[in-house]
Amino acid sequence: MIFPSGEITARFGAEAAGRVAALLAEEPGRSVMRAFNTTDVETRIVGGAVRNALAGRAGSDVDCATTATPEAVMKMAADAGMHAIATGIDHGTVTVVIDGKPVELTTLRTDVETHGRHATVAFGTDWDADAARRDFTVNALYLDADGAVHDPVGGADDIAARRIRFIGSAPARIAEDYLRILRFFRFLASFEAEPDADALSAIVSARQGLRQLSAERVRKELLVLLGAVNPVPALGLMQSHGVLTDILASVPDVPRLERFLALEAALGDAAGPVLRLAVLAMHVSGDAERLQDALRLSNAETARIGAAFDGWWHLKPEAGEVALKEAIYRLGPETFADRMKIAWTQTRQVEPDKDWLAAIALAQVWEAPVFPLSGKDLIAVGAKPGPDLGKALAHLETRWIESGFTLSREDLLAGV
Repeated sequence: MIFPSGEITARFGAEAAGRVAALLAEEPGRSVMRAFNTTDVETRIVGGAVRNALAGRAGSDVDCATTATPEAVMKMAADAGMHAIATGIDHGTVTVVIDGKPVELTTLRTDVETHGRHATVAFGTDWDADAARRDFTVNALYLDADGAVHDPVGGADDIAARRIRFIGSAPARIAEDYLRILRFFRFLASFEAEPDADALSAIVSARQGLRQLSAERVRKELLVLLGAVNPVPALGLMQSHGVLTDILASVPDVPRLERFLALEAALGDAAGPVLRLAVLAMHVSGDAERLQDALRLSNAETARIGAAFDGWWHLKPEAGEVALKEAIYRLGPETFADRMKIAWTQTRQVEPDKDWLAAIALAQVWEAPVFPLSGKDLIAVGAKPGPDLGKALAHLETRWIESGFTLSREDLLAGV
């Protein structure tokens, strides 16, 4: 089915039609479509940019499909004065850079043989065959240079119905690349869409294939999913269909994450996908290393979530302002806020009260001062270097903290 610009307005509304038109009128789409459409070559914008324009979602990178061979794309780019990079030329992909923005142009393909992430492909000029090899119907929408949207597999209907559906046979699409299981749930979360029953059935049958995926690929998809406004419904489906436990190698706590999202909403501040992952999958601080192994988290990410789950039980609003400020001083504002958030998830509150919100926000409104003394200051007034010097300095630091960080350098030295 083809939707000219007028039909886009009728079906999706004037705003959607305007977003689609902007893909051709603005960079990088404007230059790409001018340079790579000739009497012998047709190039269309495909996938996420078109999907999101029709669905009213945030913009996506502009990717294109073309009837030109990769070698022809490289020559056409050079002729147009564009910087081209053969990023995946064996599989038909060339990246051109326009105003600092990368655009992937991929030659129309059919799969000759599939084997996981990579496939043996044949280049061609058949748009329907290219659409048939993609994952979901909503990702097989093409925008041509005249402003018409081509929908060979029913993606427009699925956008309207807020439905994520595999193209053709769900088992076949999954077997081509098991990462599509996670992509299915990621799209459910980002579009707040309804799951397709056939897709869920195929996922249950194929979920063991997730074990073939690299930890890096699983990590990337899972963190994008966790970054959705509300990933809980999708995660609940993953758990009930046996997917979530497999990829986390632990028993997830989806209800706790749901409460954590309520805390984020009350604070007006999203913690980010890594801390959400910790809330979902961790129970003690040592679980951070397990998650690092399972998902190849960075050392910094692992240290952050490990610190968040270490000693959270010491933090609560009733500890008082001095104690909370001491925690900010000793832990740093990020670790303090993370631990306070974890501490709240262990309470029985359905929604955080004003005391919890104020305590968590303290790290944002109060900046810890710098301790005004050093060992050199004590030596200058007669102290001797050695273990006792450190003990004396620590004692003075405690006095300074207990004073509410008010004692000056002179006040502290006067007691030495």
